[in-house]
Amino acid sequence: MKDTSSNAATDAEISVYYNGACPVCRTEIEHYQRRAARHGAGGLGWCDVTAAPGTLADRGIDDDAVIRRLHVVDAQGKVLAGVDAFIALWDKLPGYRWLARLARVAWVRPIADIIYDRALAPAPYHWNKATGRVPPAG
Repeated sequence: MKDTSSNAATDAEISVYYNGACPVCRTEIEHYQRRAARHGAGGLGWCDVTAAPGTLADRGIDDDAVIRRLHVVDAQGKVLAGVDAFIALWDKLPGYRWLARLARVAWVRPIADIIYDRALAPAPYHWNKATGRVPPAG
């Protein structure tokens, strides 16, 4: 499923910024997009930062940071990254709200952060860099 715009929807409750050049990331986001559409979960905007470079630059976030980790801008304009971004997204998706609640549990949260920050995010980032799917930083 493609983005409907080059930038995340301005009327969205949350806007999701992701690396569309990464096959793993793109597949996961497309799954979330299909799920949202199938269940009528509104309020979600989607932005592939590799197709719309610089979209978070006005917030002081470069494209490389978004390519490394999922980012979300919530309805209040707060930027969330990593597990926080997934929690915000999962809260909006039927069938994933339980996962958002689980990720918030006091003893689960630090484990989720470690797993995402040390394995789940770096592995595809480095793989994509090695295969040329990620532009050089800067």
